[in-house]
Amino acid sequence: MERKEETLGTLSDGLAEAVEKIEPSLVRVYGRRRRSASGVVHADGLVLTASHSLERDEDISVGLEDGSRHAARLLGRDPSTDLAVLGVEGLGVSAAAAAGGEPRVGQIALAVGRPARGEGVRASLGVVSAVGGPLRTGRGARLERYAQTDATPFLGLSGGTLVDARGDVLGILTTAFGKGAMFAVPAELAWRVAGTLAEKGSTKRGYLGVLSQPVRLPDAQRVGLTQRGGLLIVGVEDGSPASRAGLLIGDIVATLDGQPVEDTDDLLTLLAGERVGDEVPLRLVRGGELTTVRLTVGERGGEA
Repeated sequence: MERKEETLGTLSDGLAEAVEKIEPSLVRVYGRRRRSASGVVHADGLVLTASHSLERDEDISVGLEDGSRHAARLLGRDPSTDLAVLGVEGLGVSAAAAAGGEPRVGQIALAVGRPARGEGVRASLGVVSAVGGPLRTGRGARLERYAQTDATPFLGLSGGTLVDARGDVLGILTTAFGKGAMFAVPAELAWRVAGTLAEKGSTKRGYLGVLSQPVRLPDAQRVGLTQRGGLLIVGVEDGSPASRAGLLIGDIVATLDGQPVEDTDDLLTLLAGERVGDEVPLRLVRGGELTTVRLTVGERGGEA
């Protein structure tokens, strides 16, 4: 009995220390009426928060642990990940550390934020209940990867952190993607998007330059493929990446860079910023046979 109590006490102390570790890097974000949201310092002078919690692009400020309040400038936002980056001069707050690797189902996790003026941080204990992606966000885009937690959400938590038992960041929390559900954008993805937003104000969107429609693949054409459908090309833009790669009307796109493509949402998700400018393999069904071409992903907002 004493050993069990000692183990529980050690676990409890460890979780409290995890909260203490992330606490200095958490800020309040004032970007909407009525209530503030949470944010985390992820790099020198830069705050990562939830885009949906910013109802305006100007007159934004952040509140620190010591009660001080500092003007912030919106550097960029990305609706598909619900992330936004704020620049704050003279912030003087240490950046949070990202956890190594992806979140794992069953991993103990703490949802930690700094939601309201006059309060310290608030924490909620749970586990990583699911990981996956892409996720349809209901905002005309899809989230490339996500983690979900059963930790209890509370007002103002969006933009806060999901941390592991060491206090390292597993992901940035948001309640924007599901009624009553709490998701986290994995730290590796969040940090990468944040870097792009801080530098360019928006994320890159790749395109192939095709018009397409989903079709079901006959069983005879699915040899070597895992999915039941693909994208039938019904138009190719002159001078586009698809045109330069030799794609033809009537080709059926099956995979891009090794990932299955069954509808336009799949393709748009795979044409994420990190693939812009990369040469990737594209597997096609052409004339009833599977073939592979190589294509350099172009950049143009919103097109497939």
